[in-house]
Amino acid sequence: MTDPDPRAAHRSEIREFLTSRRALITPDQAGLPAYGGNRRVKGLRREEVAMLSGVSVDYYVRMERGDLSGASDSVLDGVANALQLDEAERDHLFALARAAGPAKARQRPTPKAVRPVIQQVLDAMSDAPAWVRNGRHDIIAMNTLAAALYSPVLESAIAGPSGRRPANTTRFVYLDPAARDFFIDFDMIANDAAAMLRLEAGRNPHDRDLIALVGELSTQSELFRQRWASQDVKFHRSGRKRLRHPVVGQLDLDFEAMDLPSEPELRLNVYTAAAGTPTADALQLLASWAASQDTTAIHDSTQEADLS
Repeated sequence: MTDPDPRAAHRSEIREFLTSRRALITPDQAGLPAYGGNRRVKGLRREEVAMLSGVSVDYYVRMERGDLSGASDSVLDGVANALQLDEAERDHLFALARAAGPAKARQRPTPKAVRPVIQQVLDAMSDAPAWVRNGRHDIIAMNTLAAALYSPVLESAIAGPSGRRPANTTRFVYLDPAARDFFIDFDMIANDAAAMLRLEAGRNPHDRDLIALVGELSTQSELFRQRWASQDVKFHRSGRKRLRHPVVGQLDLDFEAMDLPSEPELRLNVYTAAAGTPTADALQLLASWAASQDTTAIHDSTQEADLS
């Protein structure tokens, strides 16, 4: 059995993304008259997208067939505007176009560990769960409170088939039934996880470990196959996350996700709660519990196994 042609797979990715976004925009939303009452396509026709984008029909058809090579920023902007793409979708379109250019097969290395100074930063944030992940959603490093907060995720990684390392939040969401209890807003979390992973796949399409993860999830989870097929993409920058922790109960946490300029492939996630709230009190209780547990050893074991 031969490996699939990566260029053919990339063309398919472009085709499915553009057609899925075109299907979401009605003529009325685009400010176009809807002539006739029997349109045979969902959303806009290719001819309408071409007109709104300011390109020829033949050129847009070539793009939608998966060929973005040579597309200028102005053309991509025109298509993004015509399809009313949001910021994440626009970023994804440009990433797909970059990957369609020449000499793009080089894989960018994805870190599997952090520099000691980053771990020092995490450890200094003793009152807030903080952790670092890569684009595949592998947990790379965390502080003690984060290890306590995400103890179900870490324990799942240790108990999983073949002792998978490191812990991966998206694998936990889709392959561990415990995720439905841990994440109160499970459906939203599942949607977001797949959308974030697809955004990363557009940015780093030759990451073999990412390709393997998507293949694993697609094989073992019907829910992931459905979410992946939606072609949705999403940034993960800030918001609210509601967890049901086995020790301290419900936690309504605010989160911020930040890029690390010194480590472009890594993201820092920090969870907080407003002072005086039940969740702030629960975090203090969680910190006390963490001090009596070996949660950091659990996480250290996942890192050591992954780096061995």
